[in-house]
Amino acid sequence: MKDFTTRKVYYPYVSPFDPCPPITEKVYSTPAQLYLGFQPENLQQFTPQEALYAGTLWKVFYDPYYGWYEKGREDQ
Repeated sequence: MKDFTTRKVYYPYVSPFDPCPPITEKVYSTPAQLYLGFQPENLQQFTPQEALYAGTLWKVFYDPYYGWYEKGREDQ
C-alpha cells in the first residue's frame, strides 16, 4: 500500500488538436480535515516557535505549499 499523502495527482485528457504543449500531470492538495472527522486525542504538536512558523499547533494539519518546481520536496 502506498504511503498516505494529502497531495493527489490526476492525468487530464490531452487532445491531439490542442495548439499548446500539454500538461500531462496535474497535482492538487487536499486538507487533512477531510480525513480526520474529529480531532483525536494526543495529536503530535509543534513547539510554540515552530507552531508560529507553521501556522498551526498540530503537525497533522500542517500543509506547506510547494511550487511546481519543488515536486521532490513533498511530505518532508
